[in-house]
Amino acid sequence: MTRRRPRLAITLGDPRGIGPELVQAMLDDDAIGDVCDLLVVGPRGTEVDVHETIGTWGPGGSVALAGRLAGDAVVRAVELAQAGAVRGIVTAPLDKHALLLGGYDAPGHTELLAELTGRRTAMMLASERLRVVLATTHLPLRAVCEALTADALRDAIRLTREGLQHWYDIAEPRIALCALNPHAGDGGRFGTDDTDLLAPVASEMGALGPFPADTVFVRALRGEFDAVIAPYHDVGMTAIKVASFGSAVNVTLGLPFPRTSPDHGTAIDIAGQGIADSASMRHAVLLCARLATQA
Repeated sequence: MTRRRPRLAITLGDPRGIGPELVQAMLDDDAIGDVCDLLVVGPRGTEVDVHETIGTWGPGGSVALAGRLAGDAVVRAVELAQAGAVRGIVTAPLDKHALLLGGYDAPGHTELLAELTGRRTAMMLASERLRVVLATTHLPLRAVCEALTADALRDAIRLTREGLQHWYDIAEPRIALCALNPHAGDGGRFGTDDTDLLAPVASEMGALGPFPADTVFVRALRGEFDAVIAPYHDVGMTAIKVASFGSAVNVTLGLPFPRTSPDHGTAIDIAGQGIADSASMRHAVLLCARLATQA
């Protein structure tokens, strides 16, 4: 039996950036229309005129207002998903500084979605080559050690396992921990966090490692692991973006509905020039549609 095409909310993101252009490209893509129906959520709610948004806004628009509108669109999209009006959400990029100026204290989509749904979430960047999950997200590097607790690691492992089992049909996911310190501490020479914190949690939760950052992602690319949990943002994001930039998709684990987004930012510097690459957004929509049919 053919399943009905899922209806997905797609937000315009920061209206000063390339989000509106990417959304319009998705609306114009026949292959996208074959697999899902898109409901645009933007500055004035739903069913907005994307062309008007592109024409009205641009890099010179109000930062605070752009942040508020981008945040409001996410709130509205979550309301639609929780009410069952849509089966998933695809978000165009927003500007984290603008989001704060607009009245939203969450440092990004992942944290805002967790706040709106009351769920524990994890941020996963996924491509056909590699899956990376963050144990901590948008933090200054000096704050990572305080945030990287046993509970944070347990949550990341649990959400990764559940996500891979439910969304990717992997019955027994092989989950590796990326070490925090160089060479996984090298027997305590470069810190004991990996032996004192990461290794016990990995053993408790049925994960593997921790393995040094300079080899664990190579091993994952060779097929040894189904996902790697990175201790902090940049070590994980650098790996996935070097391996798969333009084809990776941001997937929020732990939500009661699928949410995806492209693997890049607002690109305000090229907004409105017609040169934005929509490949990652296309991957994000197609993946969200596939996940929504499994929900």
